[in-house]
Amino acid sequence: MTEEYIVHLFREAFYTMLLVSAPILLVSLIVGLVISIFQAATSIQEFTLAFVPKIIAVAVVIVLALPWMMDVMVSFTLNLFQQIPTLVR
Repeated sequence: MTEEYIVHLFREAFYTMLLVSAPILLVSLIVGLVISIFQAATSIQEFTLAFVPKIIAVAVVIVLALPWMMDVMVSFTLNLFQQIPTLVR
């Protein structure tokens, strides 16, 4: 196992992590931004007003994107397992 392979493996792992978490993070960011603009425009400073819609939006995105997320994670894991015999010498 060379240093280049370890760097490649970590790069692929981080890319997979970013790819899987991106939909959840983006929806949370957008919903939070919309709620913050609404709170600033109406001068409502209710803490749960920002929290509850964000939780609901994240839950909906998880339900909708879970098959795709699992597919990405399973393909990464299968690729990793298939490379194990080439590492042992």
